[in-house]
Amino acid sequence: MDQPATPPVRYIAFLRAINVGGHTVKMAALRGLFEALGFTAVETFIASGNVIFHAPAQPTALLEAQIAGHLEQALGYAVATFVRSSTELAALAAYAPFAPAERAAPGASLYVAFLATPPDAVAAAKLLAGRNPVDDFVIHDREIYWLCRARFSDSLFSGPRLEKTLGQLATVRNSTTVQKLVAKYPAPPSLNSPDR
Repeated sequence: MDQPATPPVRYIAFLRAINVGGHTVKMAALRGLFEALGFTAVETFIASGNVIFHAPAQPTALLEAQIAGHLEQALGYAVATFVRSSTELAALAAYAPFAPAERAAPGASLYVAFLATPPDAVAAAKLLAGRNPVDDFVIHDREIYWLCRARFSDSLFSGPRLEKTLGQLATVRNSTTVQKLVAKYPAPPSLNSPDR
């Protein structure tokens, strides 16, 4: 008797700088590039930097390499890719490293920086040494939680400075975007998260 097919996993790909430097990729074309890899239920969310898709359960590092390689070949430039399963995304969205009062302070915003691997001890120490009255950071696994206590334009940090400090690429999303993704694309009980 045949074994029942393993249900697919819902993943979210966070793409770094796909539409910068004069490059523009329409969302329909981007969905087509993901479908060409055999992924199903492909959708984009808010902007083309967030792509939701279903794929067989596998380590996210393999998906990141596969997607990044395919996008570079198709588009002619590198697009760093960070993948989380919907279960992983729900968990990281629920993580609350800062007090609610800090997050709710006037002008404050919380951002999540997605990384391919957790920062090593040296990179982590460099980042935490950069804390200041405006910017605070908490490192949790493959994410950096960045509390900006003023307007983002007043921050002493930026995405490029964050990457230089950590010594690896990252892509940053407002926590509101992450929460909206979790609300719209929850992990159904049948869509189990694999080990990364």
